[in-house]
Amino acid sequence: MRIFLWILIFVSVFSIMEFMAWFTHKYIMHGVLWNLHRDHHKKDHKSWFERNDAFFIFYAIVSITCFYLWSYENIWYCLPIGLGILAYGIAYFTVHDIFIHQRFKIFRNANNWYAKGVRRAHKMHHKHLGKDDGECFGMLVVPFKYFKK
Repeated sequence: MRIFLWILIFVSVFSIMEFMAWFTHKYIMHGVLWNLHRDHHKKDHKSWFERNDAFFIFYAIVSITCFYLWSYENIWYCLPIGLGILAYGIAYFTVHDIFIHQRFKIFRNANNWYAKGVRRAHKMHHKHLGKDDGECFGMLVVPFKYFKK
């Protein structure tokens, strides 16, 4: 029974992270912490790293804290929570930073309907260089209007 709960918690946390990505992006990154996110829309430096990368650190700390609580405090449900956050972070990094922004030059030839839709949606978001007017959405759940045949 516990393995079922672990899987349920893991999948739930992974799914909730999609909402958290949308919420954080719309209200935090394009809100009070725009100074950290700005260089993601308009690169004004030569470094491979962006100030925007600091957002990964926050979720990594939350995930690591969950692993700590599971390991040292024996709070069993913290393991699937930490793994769900970690799995979403890996998926987000793969889709957003590697596939879309090509920070590593792989997945360049992916041209199926989903890949094209995700690229199109992200391109529409990045056409706005300022803090306002950029449509915000998650990484995996993209509005259907971007999936054209």
